[in-house]
Amino acid sequence: MSDTATRRRSRGAGGGAARRAERSAISFETAKFITRNVPNYEVLTPEALDIIEANAETLLEEIGVNFVENPAALDRWRAAGAMVEGERVRFPKGMVRKLCETAPETFIQHARNPERSVEIGGRNLVLAPVYGPPFVRDGDSGRRYATIDDFRKLVKLGYMSKWLHHSGGTVCEPTDIPVNKRHLDMLLAHMTLSDKPFMGSVTEPGRAEDSVEMCRILFGEDFVRDNCVLTSLINVNSPLTFDATMMGALEVYAAAGQACILSPFIVGGAMAPVTVAGTLTQVLAEVMVGVAYSQLIRPGAPMIGGCFVTSIDMNSGAPTFGTPEASLITYGAGQLMRRLGLPYRSAGSFNDSKLPDAQAGYESANSLNAGLMAGVNFMLHACGWLEGGLVTSFEKFVIDADQLGVLHGIAQGVDISENGQAMDALREVGPAGHFLGCAHTQANFKTAFWRTEIFDHKPYETWADEGERDTRAFATALVAKRLADYQQPALDPEIAARLEAFVARRKSEMADAFS
Repeated sequence: MSDTATRRRSRGAGGGAARRAERSAISFETAKFITRNVPNYEVLTPEALDIIEANAETLLEEIGVNFVENPAALDRWRAAGAMVEGERVRFPKGMVRKLCETAPETFIQHARNPERSVEIGGRNLVLAPVYGPPFVRDGDSGRRYATIDDFRKLVKLGYMSKWLHHSGGTVCEPTDIPVNKRHLDMLLAHMTLSDKPFMGSVTEPGRAEDSVEMCRILFGEDFVRDNCVLTSLINVNSPLTFDATMMGALEVYAAAGQACILSPFIVGGAMAPVTVAGTLTQVLAEVMVGVAYSQLIRPGAPMIGGCFVTSIDMNSGAPTFGTPEASLITYGAGQLMRRLGLPYRSAGSFNDSKLPDAQAGYESANSLNAGLMAGVNFMLHACGWLEGGLVTSFEKFVIDADQLGVLHGIAQGVDISENGQAMDALREVGPAGHFLGCAHTQANFKTAFWRTEIFDHKPYETWADEGERDTRAFATALVAKRLADYQQPALDPEIAARLEAFVARRKSEMADAFS
């Protein structure tokens, strides 16, 4: 960020009052977004990539996509040279890929605390929490519909989680607030209870406009005009359908220069072919069209290409997670997004378990590690996901957030510096000795190994004396401790008052609607 932008932002954020508030704030440690020092795992050969890219171009030329209930979008495509028949749009080969070229390969999403801004793209990985569940589960109340109080607690847990870089968006769906108003309360929570970057609303174009307007209050109008402060999730109605609601939100964000994740929602065998190559062809075609459309609205608008991937149980019809096919699609889509020159979104703590148990752990680990190795740049659903995405679990939120530290550790790669080589330790200890007391160990022991806050590594006797707690019980205790220890990050009182006034005014302008 330039010095001019910094000065502009300071004025927008309340100037001296904001700086005084920042000096008095108590801040929780957050690790910087991951920069990989390990290679991406690539499953597709150059020949396979060429075939899938050619098939995607053929799909767009011969079959096309639907832009439904959106005459303005059809007009834009017609003017750009696409073939429009009814709501079906077909594209000359190479057209959409060419349009995608103006989308940046990397961009910064600014947080209100500049130290927590994130760079999305390149070798970087940004971790964000679960998005969208209507239910929550905790150790005390079990499974129930989510409320705004649950939402605020989850934002607090995300703020206090060291390995989580992003506050996310709809960490649960607060069903005790009218549908047409809840986005205002959710945004207010992200803006005031955390100082990490966050996501905007996409459930209706007017709600996207509210998101941008609230950011203008929080960051300053000039700063928002020139910088990305929002990343928002735009799902494709796979297969090959772009609906007016999602595209309307994309139009708002692209026009404002704010980032969107263009993400096909893939359930293999239901919303995409059963084969990996067929699914990748559809994913690439859908991503290219959505990103290209954003560039028709504003060339240079930041975009993230992605895919949410699961397969289907052919016996029950239920989605399945942590499967080898999903991992192969995750790896392959990463290669395709890099060839397209886009940041990549995929993976997460996906599982279909009803509890934070062994099934949840295995399935989530498979997906999380695949995301790291696939070169994912923005990982939504990185913590808290349960029951196929229907439930946000408080316990799993902190378990997953703890395990994200493993991704940080693996991504560092192997230290081959003089200290990393440890030749002085090998010389000092020699044969038949031990390394516990040597100088190299004493100099490095505090940072040598990643340390969990959840998993128990105590002797059996100590564990038994402490009540023989399992991981869920540890997590329940940690949730309670985190919420008890929470302290709100400082925010200029004038800005906080303006945000609250905006929310109150917008709510007063609408009758309650619960559908």
